[in-house]
Amino acid sequence: MADGVADATTPWLVVGLGNPGGEYAGNRHNIGFMVVDLLAERMGGKFKAHKAGRAQVVEGRMGPPGPANRRVVLAKPMSFMNLSGGPVTALRDFYKVPVERIVAVHDELDIDYATLRLKLGGGDNGHNGLKSMTKSMGAEYHRVRCGIGRPPGRMQVADFVLKDFSSTERKELDWFVDRSADAVECLVLEGLERAQSAYNS
Repeated sequence: MADGVADATTPWLVVGLGNPGGEYAGNRHNIGFMVVDLLAERMGGKFKAHKAGRAQVVEGRMGPPGPANRRVVLAKPMSFMNLSGGPVTALRDFYKVPVERIVAVHDELDIDYATLRLKLGGGDNGHNGLKSMTKSMGAEYHRVRCGIGRPPGRMQVADFVLKDFSSTERKELDWFVDRSADAVECLVLEGLERAQSAYNS
């Protein structure tokens, strides 16, 4: 399976990382939730609680009708960011998804705002959601890294990621979320190499 492209019967598990609850909805840390919300909209599904763990999921298919499309499970862990690994592992086991067909969509401090990078495996770079996932299942899952930039001045990282996007950032946010969703679709349908070539900047 070159570039991790799955056959049509084995699902991909696309996990948006974030914190549950309305008070966190617009935070920089929740861009993963925003991206999977848009993907669910595109797939015509609504998130529902899943019996296997503390997560909301949408099951469906991604891509054009026919053999080229892929079975996909979109997930939002409801455990708070630093405990994401438990719900993701429960879903992995329930759907029998190999780790290389798991995609984490998350905010990334070390990339400029509205910039994307995709990769397979690697470190967690201090991101608590990735840290929890890696502890639970190893590091060899895909990442769609949505750049949010570094905090200004002496602002603490924790304060920065738990703040909403600024008014200036919000002007580009819809475009950025849309592009991030496109990158996830490209990764699932065409493989990592093609997605990196099209979306890494």
